[in-house]
Amino acid sequence: MPDLFDLAMPWWEFILRAVVVYAVVLGMVRLSGKRALGQVTPFDVLLIVLLGNAVQNALLGTDTSLAGGLLLAATLILLNYGVGWITARSRRMERLIEGEPVVIARNGKLFDSVLRRELVSRADFDVAMRQQSCIGVEEVELALLETNGHITIIPKRKDD
Repeated sequence: MPDLFDLAMPWWEFILRAVVVYAVVLGMVRLSGKRALGQVTPFDVLLIVLLGNAVQNALLGTDTSLAGGLLLAATLILLNYGVGWITARSRRMERLIEGEPVVIARNGKLFDSVLRRELVSRADFDVAMRQQSCIGVEEVELALLETNGHITIIPKRKDD
């Protein structure tokens, strides 16, 4: 019990490890594409669990103390808050970290090459169309893959 708060490395190393791991994993997630973030499947849950386990040693090293775990948790929460704060105040940082919406269809034409590049299946696009009561792509004025991975469909206006 006396080693419950004894750190196995200096406190600043925990913070450094957390910053490095956070930045690298954020970059990897960002590079994986928008669609990977938009839908959570059982495979995505498995990836999240395995990713957490994979970076655990990089964060903790040999430390198993309560203090080390709490310091890491606080650092990761502060990093996440800081990224949110920065992206809310800087359009440039927001674009860098979150990306920008991508046009995947316009004026009834679907851009298949964009779907492939963004890892969006035709089935996912069809689901988004049905949610907006569009029977076919010819009824789509604009379709965007949002930065959160969701597909927004703006149907063409129907003349009365």
